[in-house]
Amino acid sequence: MQCVGKGKIKVGANVSIGVFPSALFFSTYAYLEARNSSATICIGSGTWINNNFSAIADHTSIVIGSRCRIGANVEIMDSDFHGTKVEERALSRPEWARPVCIGDDAFIGSNVKIMKGVTIGAGSTIANGSIVCKDIPAGVVAGGNPARVIKKIA
Repeated sequence: MQCVGKGKIKVGANVSIGVFPSALFFSTYAYLEARNSSATICIGSGTWINNNFSAIADHTSIVIGSRCRIGANVEIMDSDFHGTKVEERALSRPEWARPVCIGDDAFIGSNVKIMKGVTIGAGSTIANGSIVCKDIPAGVVAGGNPARVIKKIA
């Protein structure tokens, strides 16, 4: 695991990052970056994260609740990291970043991307390969590109 940046990274008790034996264990690593002094990443107690995980908080925060399960190849970002205009592509402005919050007991499938400004409600499941760019309420299954609610969890 590599933890870098000027911000804060907080990991709760009994958090597992990386899984052996499992695909990608020897060929990848987890990457946590709280890039600027205003950035934070918090991972709640009892959360389990599979291999090749990446979380980058540029200017705000990424909060992962307690007892979450996160699959392989998941990326979470609080920023686009640059502007879209040609003259802004080397800039990263704080006002372009938005916090990410994943509620307790969420289950994030493999190959999921969670974009800036998203809240995933407690107990929800995000299907494999989804791109989450809007809030997902608590207690649902969501999936797709862009991710949308598929059904409520009974």
